[in-house]
Amino acid sequence: MGALLQFVGDWGHALAAVLFAALGIFLLRRRDDAPEPRLLAAALLLTSCWALYVSFGGVSKPLSGVGESIRNAGWLLLLFVMLRRGPAGRASPAATVIAVYAAVAGLVLLQTFTDLVWRQLSPASDLHHALVTCSLILRMMTAIGSLLLVHHLYTAWPSRERGGVALLLGSLAAMWTYDLNLYAIRYLAPTRVDELYALRGLLMALLAPVIAVGMRKGMAGRLQLSRAMAFQSLSIVAIALYVAVLLAAAVLIEVIAGPYARVVEIAAVFFTAVTALVLLPSPRIRALWKVQVAKHFFQHRYDYRTEWMRFGDTIGRPGEDAAPLGERVAKAVADITDSPAAMLLLRDERGGLAFETHWNWNGDLTEADTVSPAAVARLEQTGWIVDFAKLRGGEGALDLPGWMVDDRRAWALVPLIHYGRLIGVILLARPPVDRRLDWEDFDMLRAAGRQAATHISEAQGQQALDDAQRFDEFNRRFAFIAHDIKNLVSQLSLLSRNAERHADNPEFRADMLLTLKESVGKMNDMLARLSLHNKGRPEEPRAMPLAALLAQLAGTRARQHVVQVSGDAPPVLADPARVEQIILHLMQNAIDASPPGSPVELRLSADAQDAIVEVIDRGRGMSAEYIRRDLFKPFSSSKAGGFGLGAFEARSLAQAMGGRIDVDSKPGAGSRFTLRLPLAPRMDRTEKAA
Repeated sequence: MGALLQFVGDWGHALAAVLFAALGIFLLRRRDDAPEPRLLAAALLLTSCWALYVSFGGVSKPLSGVGESIRNAGWLLLLFVMLRRGPAGRASPAATVIAVYAAVAGLVLLQTFTDLVWRQLSPASDLHHALVTCSLILRMMTAIGSLLLVHHLYTAWPSRERGGVALLLGSLAAMWTYDLNLYAIRYLAPTRVDELYALRGLLMALLAPVIAVGMRKGMAGRLQLSRAMAFQSLSIVAIALYVAVLLAAAVLIEVIAGPYARVVEIAAVFFTAVTALVLLPSPRIRALWKVQVAKHFFQHRYDYRTEWMRFGDTIGRPGEDAAPLGERVAKAVADITDSPAAMLLLRDERGGLAFETHWNWNGDLTEADTVSPAAVARLEQTGWIVDFAKLRGGEGALDLPGWMVDDRRAWALVPLIHYGRLIGVILLARPPVDRRLDWEDFDMLRAAGRQAATHISEAQGQQALDDAQRFDEFNRRFAFIAHDIKNLVSQLSLLSRNAERHADNPEFRADMLLTLKESVGKMNDMLARLSLHNKGRPEEPRAMPLAALLAQLAGTRARQHVVQVSGDAPPVLADPARVEQIILHLMQNAIDASPPGSPVELRLSADAQDAIVEVIDRGRGMSAEYIRRDLFKPFSSSKAGGFGLGAFEARSLAQAMGGRIDVDSKPGAGSRFTLRLPLAPRMDRTEKAA
């Protein structure tokens, strides 16, 4: 052993001796009459004496092995008393456990006897070599048996009280694990253990503060590593074990491979290094590691405080570059279960659920298939989180779209319920490590869903309030416009009356009168329409034909743009004024979007229930995202200077009459707006025809 290693080994053991002695004396001064503290103090002092002896003489001194055996015996006696008298001993220990204690105690005695004998023999004798080998094997067996007893005591201890013994038992497990590796390498490669012998003193010195923390009443229960620290610490331990295994493999290769050892070692190091570089960055390996650590080291899968803070930070992320709220909500819920993607569906005007947005959900996203109103009502009533593994296995019956059930990425469907009303759902993709949902997932996702629903509902309420305020401002401005138009109509009426009496040129007078009367008529129509719109009192629906109305409206735009009318349909049950307003909005939008010379088509047809009016243009077209997000949104317009109310008002008027408006459009290919209105009953059709 070199001078540096000798220095580290001597002073490391000396430091350990001081720390363990201080702990033992501290316990003895507390004068606790219970046997456990006294036995713990005795074990600490025996460990101190052993470390002090090694620091002065090294591991080669005759009594170093005997001192280690006495140290082990002291700790084993403490474990046995803790088993019999502690909470784990409320039920009598099994005979097999007592037999294991007896077997390990026998190993310690046999090991002590072997250490005393082989030191009396000549190093050159075969018996000396055999006894040394036997001593190493006995030490490894003692370490293995002691680790089994530590594990048994920890598992037998009540889970709610393990915090008081976890640090002590963990320290003993670390001590005997180090001894096991030390003697295993000593057995395989006797010339390569000097470093491990020297570093054992530093390890024991590090274990003393851990035991001290565990001795403080209540401190062990309060001292807990965060999950992030636990993952990082265990990762470091795993790396250390990886390096230790690599070193052990190198020792074995030298023993077995002989002259080819160097080539085999290089190949083994290259293979393990490449394997580590390929596997460790993998998201699946990282997720598997997190799952295993959470499963075996923590009582709960989730660190609720950390998850809740991350959830709030993701949803409330400020800044101009932040993603839309829907996408942030989907990501926040997906991060809880480590799902790589998520999709948000919100309630539509028909009571179903339609696609709103997604986070990392690649592939074709459905725009047509929605969750039916019946399934929405079921989810709203039960609040269940849908486990697609069980659903595909035949458990539960829920009418979900086929694309959702068939997509193997679909893992869970989280309802977003706000004050008893389902406002949407989040579809989570399967995490990298596939696992079944359990009660903790359900509780966590249910709470997150309610919180997400609150954020979305608040955003929708704020949007509705903003729209109402803008409508109020819009109506206020139109009130002033209506007043100005009324004044202008009065002036033009007076002008027309004066012109009838004073104009000298009969032809000019007639033309002027015709122009003025047309202007007055148009302005009065605007006032009447504005007044009707403000009152919001439509006429009673009645049977009306559509072909004549379409031809009339197309004629009003003949000078502006070519509009072609084709087809026919039975009468519909609707308000004529509102139907005219809808057609005018859609036709004007089509004209604005069409290039010169490209006609706008009005096609009329019918099916068993509805009359169908198609307004077709071959203009710029619109993207699916614009149709979904902005087309029917008030005050959102793609035209410069537009108010963005035409499409919104047209759809509102159609829905008020029991109809609807569908849109089919592609950028660069034009648009097709389809107005569907219910057919009038046959009796009304007959009366209208008569």
